[in-house]
Formats: sequence, structure tokens, C-alpha cells
Amino acid sequence: MKMLSTLLIAALALPLPALAADGVLFKNPQCGCCTAWAEHLAKNGVALKVEERQDLAAQRTRLGVPAELGSCHTAKIGGYVFEGHVPADLVKKVLKEKPAIAGLAVPGMPPGSPGMEGPTKVAYQVIAFDKQGRRSVYATR
Repeated sequence: MKMLSTLLIAALALPLPALAADGVLFKNPQCGCCTAWAEHLAKNGVALKVEERQDLAAQRTRLGVPAELGSCHTAKIGGYVFEGHVPADLVKKVLKEKPAIAGLAVPGMPPGSPGMEGPTKVAYQVIAFDKQGRRSVYATR
């Protein structure tokens, strides 16, 4: 019991790591749904540093997001790219399972997707893409 108490005290004495962002979100300064998506991720344990930019198309190109999969914001998290309103559970799944993809995208801004909540909800696809431009449906919501 004494050894357990000593270990517990030693563990409590260790400095806590600084809270750091898990990734970075590139968004237009005027976009509220992008902020709502970042809040959705934060509520689900994924913290993002926000970079407000006017050159989002250039950021998507730099990060390898196919133009047809574009949306209103792009995030780089754990070596993957997440374009648009990708649900947090799928972000976390990719970060945990580490599939051989470049990222996930929800093209456009589907009503009812995370950050686009409201009275209307439509079914939408979450698309996986790789660095060679290949795409597949990763999930349907």
C-alpha cells in the first residue's frame, strides 16, 4: 500500500503537458459554419488551431484535396486532410486506424452535417481520397 501511495504521489508531481492543438483548420474569416465545425470537433476531443485565410482554394491544392471535393474549410490533423463538414467520429476513426488515404471530404455544405445543423437534414457521402486522386465512399450519413 505504501508503494502504491508513493507511486501516486510521484505521478501527481509530474508536470502536466501543455494543451496543444491536434491540428490546424484553414477557414474564411467570415464563415460561421467553419467555426461551428471546429466546435463540434472540440466537443469530441479534437482541438484545432484556427488559421483564417482568404486563399482556401490554394490551401486545398497544396494539401492535395481534389477540386471536386472542395467545401468551405480544410483541416490538417495527424497527417491527414479533412475537407468540409466531416463528422468527428470519422475523423477520430481515421486518426486511430490510420488507413492508407490522404484524407476525407464532405463536398459542399450539406444541411444537417456537423456545423450545418438546422431544421433540414439531407443524406450525404463522406469521400476518402488518396494522393493519386483515387476516391471511394468512406461513409454515408
